[in-house]
Amino acid sequence: MKIHHELARDGHAVPLALAIGFFDGFHLGHREIVRRCRTIARLGWSVGVLTFRNHPATFLRPGSEPPLIVPLEDRINRLAAAGVDELFLVPFDGAIAPLTPDEFVEGVLVRRLGVGAVVVGENFRFGAQRAGDLAFLRAALAPRGIPVEGVTTVAAGGERVSSTRIRREIAKGRLAPVDAMLGRPYALRGRICLGEGRGHALGWPTANVEAADGIVIPKDGVYEGYARIDGREYRCLLSIGTKPTFAPQARKATLEAWLVDFQESVYGHEIELSRLRFLRDQVRFESVDALLGQMEEDAKAVRFPTAF
Repeated sequence: MKIHHELARDGHAVPLALAIGFFDGFHLGHREIVRRCRTIARLGWSVGVLTFRNHPATFLRPGSEPPLIVPLEDRINRLAAAGVDELFLVPFDGAIAPLTPDEFVEGVLVRRLGVGAVVVGENFRFGAQRAGDLAFLRAALAPRGIPVEGVTTVAAGGERVSSTRIRREIAKGRLAPVDAMLGRPYALRGRICLGEGRGHALGWPTANVEAADGIVIPKDGVYEGYARIDGREYRCLLSIGTKPTFAPQARKATLEAWLVDFQESVYGHEIELSRLRFLRDQVRFESVDALLGQMEEDAKAVRFPTAF
């Protein structure tokens, strides 16, 4: 996949079928948009995606932007895996935000990119003040013989699949419906960093996980799931929270993973935590022995799992 860091192509010899969107999480609805783009691309055409490095709210309403489902590199990798030939990855900034719908269509889509077809979600809005919509896009490109397809909303669990809904479910710790909406297991990725060593001293060595900034994190609690390190997968427990037993005044949540039958030192390595399911809420225990007793109970869920 070729990545362009500006809204321009080197000539328009090969027509472009272009999907437009932010594609955070690349969920089932996003997949359908790209699939339709590939389907309508004629023989010899290029399949492209126009997206932004940053969420538009970071420029339009700084401080109110939503946390992301996946880091930028994951979004890029998933678009490449979906068969995209060209990715137009640009910042949403003062060069983009003021464009009127007409300026975006004529200046960007037609002149700079030379689109032959466009595919968007049926609720697509664009241009300054979100003044452009699917009907406007179709009307503007129809005289040039450029088709525009609006992909109907995809549903899961009786509700519309959207990045907003996925973020909400992650924040609630409801990860089974998240898996369904993504069409694959939700995963948290991060680097294993040095912790306080308390888990090792208690006989429960854990991997302290440093997740990417700006990513939505499931609610505090203990989860069962799977951890992948260096290509190998292990059953695991993941604790998300402020360690109320040892640091009752702490405010910043930490992520600690305990892996079944794992004793290696892997500081600095990347870990992927997936197929996570909520086990229990975070609790402040009155004693270390009470905590250890609960950890033994929690460990049964991953040592002797029921049907997952």
